[in-house]
Amino acid sequence: MKLIRTTGQNKKNGKVFERESGPRVIAVTSGKGGVGKTNVVVNLAIACQRMGMRVLVLDGDLGLANLDIVLGINPIHTIAETIRGEMELSKVIVRGPEGVALIPASLGVQELTHLSEGQKLNLINEFDTLNEQFDLLLVDTGAGISSNVIFFNLAANERLIVVSPDPSSITGAYALMKVLFLHHGIKEFLLLSNMVRDKNEGKMVYENLSRVLATMMGGVSIEYTGCVPWDRLLQKGVGRRKPVVYCYPASPSGRAFTALAEFLLSRRDEKLMDGNIKFFLKRFMNGAGHESRTH
Repeated sequence: MKLIRTTGQNKKNGKVFERESGPRVIAVTSGKGGVGKTNVVVNLAIACQRMGMRVLVLDGDLGLANLDIVLGINPIHTIAETIRGEMELSKVIVRGPEGVALIPASLGVQELTHLSEGQKLNLINEFDTLNEQFDLLLVDTGAGISSNVIFFNLAANERLIVVSPDPSSITGAYALMKVLFLHHGIKEFLLLSNMVRDKNEGKMVYENLSRVLATMMGGVSIEYTGCVPWDRLLQKGVGRRKPVVYCYPASPSGRAFTALAEFLLSRRDEKLMDGNIKFFLKRFMNGAGHESRTH
């Protein structure tokens, strides 16, 4: 399929970002909890929306949905109603700050991996209607190496690993990449150092992980996307249920999230042209179905 390229305009600084007609799908993931992954997703979504992207966010931690809390919205409906055939997906989607769209989740993990064929077909068809409405889908996966985390990572076009300076976070990130590489052949990852003291510490986290990967898993490559510093204003925003990019855009973390969005939207990779939101969901559910049959 030939994709028609369009452009998104950053109204703040005049930058123009090229994008494909098929939406990019980025899984934002981590090897352990507590690294600020959901805050990364929310603030990245708002920053990309401001740069001309039409952004959709999926809460992939289906049993412990919390994106709506961080975005400061109170959804009435969830994807569960679409799966049951009670409501169109377009009516489930809610809008947050800057117009970012969210698909709220409330299902337990086991329920999504045991959908009937009819439910799968209905959900895939519903997602197919979103391909022309959005340019970017960000998936906030759960943490760790559970089957659902793995499936979401396999289904996405790109994988952004969020890691903090905590040694257990680095170990968890290594374990996640090891599973994806050895069992599924995924070789390329993006890495974001989060909650660091400064740029030097952020780069050190990346370099330490790179050395371990080079020694233990040759062939795996990680691309450094930058770092987000620990910021009291981000914590203040969390307490107010307002993303830092929205309420304190000039803060250290606010500027870092804007830089991250610019980096990701400026990347040129022909492999990103393969797939869209419908194919993402189909790949995920095919993987989940295979897992359930083997246990």
